[in-house]
Amino acid sequence: MTAIPTKAPKPTLGQRMKRLAKQYWKYRYLMMLLIPSIAMLIIFKYIPMYGVTIAFKNFKLRQGILGSPWVGFDVFKKVFSMPVFWTAFQNTAILGVMNLLVGFPLPILLALLLNEIHNERYKKVLQTVSYLPHFVSWITLSGLFIQLLSPSTGPVAALFRLIGAEPYYFMGEVKTFRWVLVVTNAWKGIGWGSIVYLAALAGVDQEMYEAALIDGANRFQRVLYITLPSIMPTVTIMLILRAGSVLSDNFDQIYNMSNAAMYKVANVLGVYTYELGLKNMKYSESTAVSLFLTVINFALVMLTNAVSKRVNDYGIW
Repeated sequence: MTAIPTKAPKPTLGQRMKRLAKQYWKYRYLMMLLIPSIAMLIIFKYIPMYGVTIAFKNFKLRQGILGSPWVGFDVFKKVFSMPVFWTAFQNTAILGVMNLLVGFPLPILLALLLNEIHNERYKKVLQTVSYLPHFVSWITLSGLFIQLLSPSTGPVAALFRLIGAEPYYFMGEVKTFRWVLVVTNAWKGIGWGSIVYLAALAGVDQEMYEAALIDGANRFQRVLYITLPSIMPTVTIMLILRAGSVLSDNFDQIYNMSNAAMYKVANVLGVYTYELGLKNMKYSESTAVSLFLTVINFALVMLTNAVSKRVNDYGIW
């Protein structure tokens, strides 16, 4: 009779910890390289998290964080009772959804187009040109777009006059200002965002393309049935991460490109928090808004990840 193989016993917690300690000791010199990064993370990320308690206190600058009295959720109740908060929340949500719908697919499309270019020199030039806007500050770009879209001296207005049309002030109308923000934000980030997808495309098995070519598949069919399914895990992870920033507005862009006439749509949570905290010195209220925003973004990441795991079995964890 042949012996029935028995299943190996599951290692205990102590055995797993001992094994892990041996691995760390084996690579101890490599682990030492992580010390500066871990120290920076603790000093600049985790220790300042204690400041979140300001949202639950009647913060007084002279008394400090420790000396200020606790008020529980009174600050949140006060913030949520302000109509201007919900206006800013609505503006942020609308702009975030527009940025997601427009800005998320464009880097994927650019990566797919660059992947189809076989002239390496021409491809590198296009990549470099698409990356450049990412390294230019919004202060510079805001001044540039304000001049370009100026209804009096801008080249866009001159083009309108050339075709016999009346110049349109895109940054002075509520119905077009949001689209100016969305389009300029997508233009600035499209090249930098495509890097991740280009890296994913580099790992696609080339033999699959060759087999599809032999079977008579055209270029569009190869992209649709080979390229996109191959990079779908990367696309899913990036979508989950992007969903967590739907309510995180681009403060630098909006603050520098907006004007008093556009306050109705430009008053997003980032601008609202800035005015509460730095202009009006209401630190408890501004911290409460930021904490509320962080909780919502975290919930969106969890929800998107759960939906993704159900739909295509891809996720962050």
